[in-house]
Formats: sequence, structure tokens, C-alpha cells
Amino acid sequence: MTTHGFTITAEGPFDFDASLRFLEDWPATSALPSDGRAMRFAYCAESDWLPIGVTVTGAPGGVAVATTRPAGPGIRGEVARILSLDVDGAGFAKLGEADPVLGYLQRRSPGLRPVCFWSPWEAACWAVIVQRSSMLIASRIKQRIADRYGAKVNVGGQAYPAFPPPVSLLEAGGLGLPAQKEEWLRGLARAALDGVLTTEHLRALDPQDALAELRALPGVGPFSAGLILIRGAGAPDAFPGDEPRLFAILREAYGLAEDAPPSAYRKLAEAWRPYRSWASFLFRASSYGTADGRD
Repeated sequence: MTTHGFTITAEGPFDFDASLRFLEDWPATSALPSDGRAMRFAYCAESDWLPIGVTVTGAPGGVAVATTRPAGPGIRGEVARILSLDVDGAGFAKLGEADPVLGYLQRRSPGLRPVCFWSPWEAACWAVIVQRSSMLIASRIKQRIADRYGAKVNVGGQAYPAFPPPVSLLEAGGLGLPAQKEEWLRGLARAALDGVLTTEHLRALDPQDALAELRALPGVGPFSAGLILIRGAGAPDAFPGDEPRLFAILREAYGLAEDAPPSAYRKLAEAWRPYRSWASFLFRASSYGTADGRD
């Protein structure tokens, strides 16, 4: 099988092994089983909605990437976004010098950057599937949808289904979801085909405008909107401002009052600009493993 390779250089601290360890414990993306050295996944590229297999390994100063078809600028940018390597992270460490609580998390997981969904479209689908469900059950349903409607890609000698592109779910039924969720997924598919659920569109907007636009989509509430923007589009400096689980983590870490209003958390996050998403990710990752996905 012919593969095509390229490298991505990190600007600022980056630890590929830390990203790989995080992904191994994160069921939302359906990555291939890891051998502890390589990150392997198949997805439908946002740039053309065609399936592609990707293998990522650590390299001096960044990562080495092998793909199952030629990777133009669009796909290269997508892989960089998935690993948050499309952002200069040199200034992130300095935030920890001014904020001892954040600094402690940075020292505990040096070089860990947000690991994103393969696309905002896939993040949006996950947000609907996981609502009022456990991550384990949701990941099984998501995998079944990929098995039934996704194209198979040979990655590292193993055939693996990519989560289907929007057009494949427009008329799909029998997804193993309640009728309301299936209708929401069809609505999200239409939004993706209209260009709303794309990294380019979402990151071109002010974060608050992007969150508002996402909340107008079917089945997307405040939590889901933040998930799509931050962990789907990889926006580095967004703070959803309405996420109970994150608020609970921050409340304990900073000793905030139990009845602290959302504005108190937004004020706290102001000190993390222009990396509010990255800082929030570290706090979530510090207590990862609880049920997620309730709007």
C-alpha cells in the first residue's frame, strides 16, 4: 500500500506521547488501538469529505504523518488542528507562571495540547449521540454507525471504517438512536453541507458569535456548542461560560463559592487569553473519566 508522508513542526512546547496517552483514554474519536508509539485513525477529510487513513508518530520538534492518499494543504491543516499544532503555543507556558494553579497542571502534563475530534462535523454528531448517555454506550453507537455507513480505509494493515460524511447520513435511518436524535443528525448533516460545521467558518467568527450560531443548530445546547467549537474546530481561545463539569473543577481548584455565578468563571478565564481553550482542556483532562455530554 502506498503512503504519503509529511511532517509538522510544533511552535512552543509539545509532547506527542502525552497526546497519545490522552487519546488512548478518550473513547469519543474511535481511534485505532494504539501500540504506544503511533496514533492511527480514519476519517472523512473536511476538505473534500473523502475517507483517508492517518498514522502519526513523534518526531524531533513535532510529528511525522503518513496518509493513505496525497495530503494537500487542507488535509495537512486538519491533522495539525487535530493535534493543536496549528497554533503557536510558545506563550502558553507563561500563563502558568502567573497562575500557580494552571502552572501546576502544566508541570504535571508538560507539552500536552488539546486533542481534537477529526472534524467539527464528527464532534457535532458525537455531541448529539452522547446526550443523556454514557461515553461508553455512545462510543459503541458511534462505531456502529461508522461500520454501517462509513467507508473502509486500510490503516497500518487493518481495514477500519471512517465515520460517514454528512451526505451519507442525510437519509440514513436505523442508527440505533431515538427518532429525535436521528432527526437532529440529519439537520447537522445539512448544516455541514452548507458550510456551517467547518473549521474555516467557525474559527473566522468571534468565539461568542460562533457559539451562538452553533446553539441554533438542531440538538445543540450550550455544552455541545462549546464542544464543537473548542474540540471540533480547535478554536484556541474560547470559553463556553456554561459547563457545569468544568465549573465544578475550577470551583475546587480555585476555592470559589458553591453559588459562584457564571461571570466568576468567565472572569477567571480572562487571565488565560489567548489560550482559554487550552487551559480549560488541561483542567478537564486533570479529572478525565466522568460521564460527559449532558445539555
